[in-house]
Amino acid sequence: MSTRLAAEAWEELFRAQVTLMRRFEAGDDFAPLTSREYDVLFQLSRGEDGAMRMRDLTELILLSQPSLSRMVDRLSARGLVERRAAPDDGRGVVVALTEEGAALQRQIGRNHVRSIRRYVGGALDEEELHTLRRLTHKLRTAQPEL
Repeated sequence: MSTRLAAEAWEELFRAQVTLMRRFEAGDDFAPLTSREYDVLFQLSRGEDGAMRMRDLTELILLSQPSLSRMVDRLSARGLVERRAAPDDGRGVVVALTEEGAALQRQIGRNHVRSIRRYVGGALDEEELHTLRRLTHKLRTAQPEL
């Protein structure tokens, strides 16, 4: 295997992601949130009953635990999430979407999916999309847990 080819493939993948995120942000896909704030709501929407332990959320979000904690505080102040004691562990913290947070996540998500379809689906045909999904899944799942 060529080290250079692996590096070039990574660079293309990384640059494609950066370019698309800039496009999504320029189109206000995540308004009135930032993309990182939306990611928190999105990840919570995938949790059981719209909730997740703080430590599990930290593993999914590309922020340090203290930064994520501050973001959760800001989202909580806006009424979009709430902190709760973990039901099975008094020391654990669960972060949950409020009704308002779940509604906003769905609204932003619908807009964002339309942009994904336009910019990703507009550049790749259906077969290429299947290949991209298969390859990125393979790449992600080949990595050992941190």
